[in-house]
Amino acid sequence: MQTQFTPTLECGTDEAGRGCLAGPVTAAAVILPPSYTHPLLTDSKKLTAKQRCALREEIKSVALAYGIAHVSHSRIDEINILNASIEAMHLAITNMALVPETILVDGNKFNPYQDIPHHCMVGGDARFLNIAAASILAKTTRDDIMLAHHQKHPHYGWDTNKGYPTIKHRAAIMAHGAVEIHRKTFALYPKQLSLDL
Repeated sequence: MQTQFTPTLECGTDEAGRGCLAGPVTAAAVILPPSYTHPLLTDSKKLTAKQRCALREEIKSVALAYGIAHVSHSRIDEINILNASIEAMHLAITNMALVPETILVDGNKFNPYQDIPHHCMVGGDARFLNIAAASILAKTTRDDIMLAHHQKHPHYGWDTNKGYPTIKHRAAIMAHGAVEIHRKTFALYPKQLSLDL
């Protein structure tokens, strides 16, 4: 895995929660020291929860700068999930103490941020350390938010599914209806079978 794309003050940015039925989309942006490396640092989805939590503290302690931001379920319904994800990444970059010279984005869609060059990287969280670091901060922070919501609405199983569309989550929506943090523009209910009459 590469530490940097170019020898500049470079940040990686990524989001978590894009495919969820409930809760915010959370993004992070991270600038790591140019020479930094870590044997476990990779795409957050490839790590255990324990590894992610340990790396979160490591990243926060070694990063030259990092920022985290959330875009709410209601804002997602207003502007759609793609735009909300990009907005969250912009906010995370804004929340950093340093202004990057280059932005590496996980994925293939991004809107220009100020006049800073950016590069979209499909699978970037498995290829670039600063994007991997951002994915871990975004994932762990959002997981904490969904665990807090689970205390209020335990029947949706957010302690395990974190708002993603699992069978248990959809069944709970069928049984109890949607609550305030569900994304109303998403397909919350299972598709119904239809007959050609």
